[in-house]
Amino acid sequence: MAAAMGGRADAGHLDELRDEAGAIRPHWTEFFEHVGFEGLGDLNRRQHNLARQIRDNGVTYNVYADDQGGQRPWALDLLPMIVTPDDWASIEAGVLQRADLLNRICADIYGPRELLKRALLPAALVQGHPGYVRAMHGVSPPGDTWLHIAAFDLARGPDGRWWVVSQRTQAPSGLGYLLENRIAISRQFPKAFGGMKVQRLAASYRALMEGIQRMVPEGANARIALLTPGPYNETYFEHAYLARYLGLSLVEGSDLTVRDQRVYLKTLQGLEPVHALIKRLDDEWLDPLELRSNSALGVPGLLQALRAGNLLLANAPGTAPLESSALLGFLPALSRHLLGQELALPSLDTWWCGEAAALQRVLPLLKQSVIKPTRPDLGKGTQMGQRLSADALDQLTGRMVRQPENYTVQTYLPLSQTPTWKGDHLAPRSAMLRVFALAEGPQSWRVLPGGMVRLAPRGQLMASMQRGGSSADCWVLTRGEVDHTTLLNQAPIPIDQLEHKRPVTSRAAENLFWLGRYTERAENSVRLAQIALRSLHGEDQSSPALLNWLGASAMGNGLVLPDVPSAAQSPRVFERSLIAMLAPDSGAHSVGFNLRALSQAAASVRERLSQEQRNLIERVLVAFSDACEQLSADAEYAPQEALNALELTSEGLAAITGAQTDRMVRDDGWRLLSIGRHIERLGTLSQALADGLTHASLSEDGGFEALVALFDSTITFHARYQQRRDLPALVDMLVLDRDNPRSLAWVLGTLRSRLSKLANTVHGEVSELAQPLPDPAGWTLTAFCDTTARGQPSALLAVLSQCRQAAMDLSDDINRRHFSHADRDNQALMT
Repeated sequence: MAAAMGGRADAGHLDELRDEAGAIRPHWTEFFEHVGFEGLGDLNRRQHNLARQIRDNGVTYNVYADDQGGQRPWALDLLPMIVTPDDWASIEAGVLQRADLLNRICADIYGPRELLKRALLPAALVQGHPGYVRAMHGVSPPGDTWLHIAAFDLARGPDGRWWVVSQRTQAPSGLGYLLENRIAISRQFPKAFGGMKVQRLAASYRALMEGIQRMVPEGANARIALLTPGPYNETYFEHAYLARYLGLSLVEGSDLTVRDQRVYLKTLQGLEPVHALIKRLDDEWLDPLELRSNSALGVPGLLQALRAGNLLLANAPGTAPLESSALLGFLPALSRHLLGQELALPSLDTWWCGEAAALQRVLPLLKQSVIKPTRPDLGKGTQMGQRLSADALDQLTGRMVRQPENYTVQTYLPLSQTPTWKGDHLAPRSAMLRVFALAEGPQSWRVLPGGMVRLAPRGQLMASMQRGGSSADCWVLTRGEVDHTTLLNQAPIPIDQLEHKRPVTSRAAENLFWLGRYTERAENSVRLAQIALRSLHGEDQSSPALLNWLGASAMGNGLVLPDVPSAAQSPRVFERSLIAMLAPDSGAHSVGFNLRALSQAAASVRERLSQEQRNLIERVLVAFSDACEQLSADAEYAPQEALNALELTSEGLAAITGAQTDRMVRDDGWRLLSIGRHIERLGTLSQALADGLTHASLSEDGGFEALVALFDSTITFHARYQQRRDLPALVDMLVLDRDNPRSLAWVLGTLRSRLSKLANTVHGEVSELAQPLPDPAGWTLTAFCDTTARGQPSALLAVLSQCRQAAMDLSDDINRRHFSHADRDNQALMT
């Protein structure tokens, strides 16, 4: 057991696990008593369960230091950092004081500017900061509250004191991740979490929402949304997670519009007012009219609505200068001036080199200091003086002398080291704690009792997620009663609110529409690839009609590239090309491409899909991609291995479609998903049947069976028609049967039904969108089987052509009416 407890913290760093004498600290002793000292070996199992939970939950973060880039799994350590009640009392008091101080500073620099006039703040740090929003001068935000969410990065020094290292005020990240961390870690240690009186988090989140409601005239009826840059942002998981937890609409800039100085959410039902936004993008992107003109993330006119008093924006635009690393050096004097108090929670000694005296003082100390850019857009990021070579230090000194205002120097503080689990022993790692002050009312804050711990990689001095660090949960202990507040409403909900339907934004509707289309497209491409590979090795592999039909269908559906010889010309080349083109990056719009597009569409609406659905989609994509890599490594492109991969993918897609059918609420978003699927089905199947007729493949058993299989109707067809292989049976089953979900008549009927229930459609009337669709009511078996005109069923071919065109036209019409809002008749979204 002693070996498993690991070694001491590095020299010069405070050890969070052990005291100066080497004894385990009391709160860690209590933790391991709940876990069981003899059960440390069980930590490996818990670590495995934790990794699986993070993977299954889709918790991701983009690590820029990772050469692979892209969305990476969230790195979470098994053991929490534990903060004692006494330590937390000092942190809480200091953070509350700083939130008030920063709010007052912000009110001054956009109001009377007394701090600038008295030279308590250099104008270069405020008005010279690119994040200073001149359009906010003279604006008083609701409740005179500029900061609704403020984050403070704290470090614990060798003497046990907590120090403020930096602060985030524009759009602080971490509130969602720390909540996920808490849920994940508390599940791994339920006895310790319940027995150690760990403070809960929900009351603080609830206070934040109630505080926003108190500061807007609409009160509890206010519509609050979370504004995200979109799914390509590195912390998008957190945005979606937080929106779902708080019960907010997750919106992008394109979801919003400003009319008459008010902000509205664009939904399928029309424009709905938005009264407050929690923003997760930096200020410069908010409004292309008044800020960054090339921003596609913001909302034109947003600041106008804010100045008119019709919107609460959390945090208010213009707080970026508060994030300057140089500001920390001026806060002690500002606290004495504005609050009449000394700072309860000290900052690390900080010097802005734009002051000549400060520059001269710090130049001899650079080797023992941390050198930071005064603003994020300056310099190369944070540099540790002790890690710089003599030559690099000389070059840095030269740059600082030439442009001193660009640099801020801070005292180096050896971070305290908290225990982490490394397979068979505890290993100390340097840690930094981010804590949050949340506004619970006008100019009133509370500190969330916990935080997000960032762990530095072993052997490194900085704890940064962007540089490959990891995170840990933070348990704050209390001597009093644990607050078990939840976000569940305590007061009875009025009936009109119970009946209120969740709005479907136009962006979400479009992504759901394409989610349906790519689901169906993936199913069709998998089925066609299976039929093609089986046919090339079946009894009818020499049938020209069948091979021509397969070649035309494969090319038309993107399974092979246009320059590939047809299956009739060169079956082996066609087969090898088909298998090679299965992968997502093959260049063809094939199975892998459709699966990846399906995954991307799902990621864009992750707040509307269950966790199980997202996990399922991702597993199907990953499994098929891995199978394709193995196939590409096989010089023979073995068709049986390809068929095995396609079979597993088909089973996964069946589960995905089942979840879409049975696990989603029947709102307009789901209807558009279903409409997307049936548009795709209508176009694909009508084209496949037309190709089968024109290539005469239906005159042979192999071609007949292949077409029935493509319609996924083999079992039903043989049960109903036994040994028949003729056109009337085929038409009856695949065209006219209103009970067969793969028949054209059923698809058209379903489309009409879904369209008639979309928003803005008068109850009982046929949707305008549905009117151009072919009406199966006039279809007859006799007319469709008449082949007197040149041996082809001309009436049937005409209807199939009409169905194909109707599918394309309907897709365009839906896009104009519900997504792009270009339809002049759709006044609900234009006025």
